[in-house]
Amino acid sequence: MINFLKQHPLILMLPLAFYLYDLAFENTAIFWYMYTFAMLILMSLAIVFVKIFDELVTWKSLTYGTGFGLLIYSIFALGFQLLLLTPFNITESVGDFLASYAPFSIWHYLLLMFIIVPSEEVFWRGLVQQKLKQYLPVSLAVTASSILFGLALILIGFWPGALAGVIAGLILGFLYEWKKSMPVIIVAHLVMIVVLFLIFPLSV
Repeated sequence: MINFLKQHPLILMLPLAFYLYDLAFENTAIFWYMYTFAMLILMSLAIVFVKIFDELVTWKSLTYGTGFGLLIYSIFALGFQLLLLTPFNITESVGDFLASYAPFSIWHYLLLMFIIVPSEEVFWRGLVQQKLKQYLPVSLAVTASSILFGLALILIGFWPGALAGVIAGLILGFLYEWKKSMPVIIVAHLVMIVVLFLIFPLSV
C-alpha cells in the first residue's frame, strides 16, 4: 500500500490540497496565516515526491519570467474588460474577493514572494502536473492540472478567480514544460501579482 501511494501520490495529495484551500479561505481574519501554512505543507510534500527542474541560467529566468508575467496580466486585464460587457456581475464578485483576500501590507508581499508563490508552483506545476504525465500526454496533463488549480478556487465561490487560475495554469504549465525551470514560472507568477495588485490594479 505504501509503495502504491509513493507511485501515485495524487490520490492523497489532491484531496489534501482542496481541504487546505477550503480551510485557508474559510476565515478571512486568519487567511494569510492559514494560506501560508497550507502552502508550506503542500510544497514540503511535493519536494518529497518529485524532482524540481531548474535548467535556465538566472538572467534567462528573469527575462522569460518577466515577459510571461506581463503576458498573463495583460490577458487578465483584457478578460476583465470583456467580462464587464457581459450580464455577469463581475465587478461585485472581484471587488468582494479583493476586499477579503488581496495583499495590502509589506508582510503579505513578503509571504507571497518567499513562501506562497513558490509553494503553489512547486505543488501544482512541480508535483500535480508532473505526476499527471504518468497517465496523460503532456498537453492533457498541463490542461488537467490547470483545471484542478482552478477548481481549488471555485470551491470558495470565486468563479472569475477560478477562470483566471485555469488560464494562468495553462501558460505557466506549458512554460515549465518548455523551459524546464521552476524559477522562471515563479518569477512570472510574482511579476503578474506585482503588476495586478501594485502597478495597474483592476478598477472595481
